[in-house]
Amino acid sequence: MLPLIQTLFEIALLRKGPQHIPRSGILLAMTACLWLLAVLCQVALIQDIDERDFVLEVFSVLVALTCYAAIVLAFGHGTRLTQTITALLGCGALLVFTFTIAYVFLQAIGSPVLMLLVVWGIVLWSVSVKGHIIANAISRHWYAGLAIAVAVFVLQHVIHAHVSTP
Repeated sequence: MLPLIQTLFEIALLRKGPQHIPRSGILLAMTACLWLLAVLCQVALIQDIDERDFVLEVFSVLVALTCYAAIVLAFGHGTRLTQTITALLGCGALLVFTFTIAYVFLQAIGSPVLMLLVVWGIVLWSVSVKGHIIANAISRHWYAGLAIAVAVFVLQHVIHAHVSTP
């Protein structure tokens, strides 16, 4: 498990791509469990997040993964799909853990401006990591991957806004 975590860190730091993860359904299941654990920790540690937010997050991630899978398949790289989804979920888990730790720590300090900057920094970094992953998966320039990741992020935001509205 440690080599997988190290590889995910390298991907999150934009040093490696999803091609550095072995193509394995077991690793995909492990990263899905890691992501689920990260989101459950977020629900447990952040008071502003409840069960409804958890369900919305799961739905939103499923929509995003479906979009990314469709893009990988549309570009003819179906053999890279397992590695891509593994990288997206694994790096997503690391970023959710980072977000949760930063949020809890900064909330204890009581600096809302610093918290806002850090939270948005993590969100923006998350989009760039996803862009990096998808660009490597479809063998395109990083800017193409970033454009795809931004489009998926906007779609997720629209879904959140639509579902959250009473």
